[in-house]
Parts: sequence; C-alpha cells; structure tokens
Amino acid sequence: MPRVNPDILRWARETAGLTPEKAVKKLQISQTRGASAVERLAALEAGEDLPTRPMLVRMAKHYHRPLLTFYLPAPPRRGDRGQDFRTLPEGHSLAHEALLDALIRDVRARQGMIRAVLEDEEEAAPLSFVGSMSMSDGVPALLSSIRDTLQVSLRDFRTQPSPLEAFALLRRGPEEAGVFVLLIGNLGSHHTAIDTETFRGFALADEVAPIVVINDQDSKAAWSFTLLHELTHLWLGQTGVSGARAERTIERFCSDVAGEFLLPRGELERISLDDAIDIQATGFRIGEFARRRNLSSSMVAYRLFRAGAISQDIWRDLSTTFRDRWLQERSRRREQARLQQGGPSYYVVRGHRVGSALLDLVGRMVAAGALTTSKAGKVLGVKAKQVQALLEASERGGAHRSG
Repeated sequence: MPRVNPDILRWARETAGLTPEKAVKKLQISQTRGASAVERLAALEAGEDLPTRPMLVRMAKHYHRPLLTFYLPAPPRRGDRGQDFRTLPEGHSLAHEALLDALIRDVRARQGMIRAVLEDEEEAAPLSFVGSMSMSDGVPALLSSIRDTLQVSLRDFRTQPSPLEAFALLRRGPEEAGVFVLLIGNLGSHHTAIDTETFRGFALADEVAPIVVINDQDSKAAWSFTLLHELTHLWLGQTGVSGARAERTIERFCSDVAGEFLLPRGELERISLDDAIDIQATGFRIGEFARRRNLSSSMVAYRLFRAGAISQDIWRDLSTTFRDRWLQERSRRREQARLQQGGPSYYVVRGHRVGSALLDLVGRMVAAGALTTSKAGKVLGVKAKQVQALLEASERGGAHRSG
C-alpha cells in the first residue's frame, strides 16, 4: 500500500484556501495533552505522523480533492481554467478561488465523460459554431450568427411572465444546438457558495460537448446576459472564466454581443433620464425599464454607459445600488422560504440546475446501458442512488422544462 505524501497534505490544504486554524476545525482535530490541534496537523503535513483513513476521507471532503490525490508522488499541476478574463477586486478571497478551481475540475471531468459516451455511441457530431468566429468579425456578425443558431425571438423572451421563464426560453436554444448549460454556484452546499465577484460564468469550449456554467448565486435576471456572454466565448473558441467586471477588451466585446442581443442600442433612447433628479430616481427609471423586458437593471445601466448616455461614475454607483437591493431582496426571500418550508422538491431544483439537455442525454445513455448509474451520478452531480429519481422527475416534466 503506497504511503500518503505529506507534501500533498499541505498543498491540498493551502490550495483549498484554508489556514491551519480553519483546517483543524473542519477536520475535527482536537488538542491533546502533548500538542495543540494545529501542531498535530503540522505533524501530519511534515510526515511525522500518519493520517488515519477517516482523517483522509475528511481531508478529501474539505479540501475538495479525490482521495487518491494524497498518494501521488508530487502535487499535481494547477487545473487548467483556460483563459482568465476576470478583473478581481483587491483583497479577493483566496478561499473562493480554491472553490472555483474545484468547481472547474469537477465540470471538466463531467465534460470528459459526456464526450466519451457520445464518442462511444457514435453521436459525437462536431458543432460548427464552436470557434467559428473571431473578434475581428465584429459584434454585428457574431450576434447574427448566434441569433441564427439559437432561433429565439426577442419578443417571445420579453413576453415571458418572469426573468426565470425568459431564461428558460433562451436556454432551450443553445441546448437544442448542442451546448450543455449548467447552473452551479457551489460545490454541493451553501457553505461552499462562490460569490459573483469570483466568477459569473465560464465556458468550456469543445466541438462535441461544449459547456456553459452560470453562477446561480447571481440574480435570475442576470442569468440570460451571462449565458449569452459565455456563448460568445464559445463562438470565439475560448475556454475561460468571467467575473463581474467587464474591463478587459475581450470581456467588453462579449458583453456588447450579449447586450445587443437583449437590448439593441436603438432602444436605449426610450429611457429618458433627463429629468431624473438624483441617483435614486435614475435607478428607479432604469429598474422599471428593465423589469418590463425581463432584464437585469445592472445590464441596462451597463448598456447606457457603453452608449455614452451615463458616466462611468454614475454606472458604478448604480451597479452598487442595484446589487445592494438585490442582496436585500434575496435575503428576504430566503428567510420567507425558510419560514414557509415550502417550494419545489430537491429533484425539481436539481433538474433545473442541470438542464434538460444533460438530463435527456444521461437518461438515454442509462437506458441503453452506455452509462452506469455511478457514472451517471458523476455527470449529473448527484449521488448514484439519486439518479433514477432525478431522471423520473425529469420525465414527469420537472421545473427544468418550464423554468
């Protein structure tokens, strides 16, 4: 039996964003007469003591690493995020960066399994739109290509009863075209939630199994914009992660494509701000305009800024105002849901997060014997024993189809 590599124990803790003090609490390491909890962890990481099997299991869970990682001869290279398109604020949380790395590793592994089963079943048809264009083609050309592929009417999008249902309508286009669209903002529990400053979405470009991940910690009204932003990265053939700030040239380009899809520049003239006496009045006017179109208020403000209708300072003030309002509203709704103890079932929520494209694929492959229940669970991000119930819920027409 190979020995645990102590260097990897330390590396795994550090890349999980945990200090020794935080790690001992999560790992349930207690003080003894001869050593403090931190000293006992240090002894494990120095190779002076060997971790028990239960301790390794806890480390795998809280460090977000497979158990076999601890037996490798050397720490593995950092997982490939692709390109990092983000502009992060000062003092950004290293713990959230570790969670993001773990999430990307997980989704990449799921993508590899999806591609493998498609190839095994001879369904791996290359998707012509992935990597089909470049920034030099310009916003109008790329936007036209996305519209032609998605076949989603802006009028239909705006007439949906809510931003969530508008997103569900928009999501069908890329899923039917072959893109898997996932809503993921944590590693399986609210304790591992990743904030939108760390990532708003990421795209894993692949000509057979492209994936877009949207951070579901963001407002539902923002999901559609993020989806279109990440689809633009796919059209450009780019794998990478996007944040909340579109300051780099490539991010502004992708945001311009997404913004023009949802709110054509010519319509910005319908927002009259001349008589708005302060930032609150301006925010209210923009909010009402956005609400009637199932749009994010922040996105509308960004479009106004890019069009030169408001200054950068006003845009930033508005963005802060809109985010604060949304956080307050989210907190209120969560508290209300907690008190009522109602809402959709676990399988309905999970089905919506996974999306109909992936559910349909896994259902077919399990039925055909091409995927075991264990592998199906890994692809869907659930336990093997939950796979059948999730698939049955999707067959009954779960929330992922209706929004």
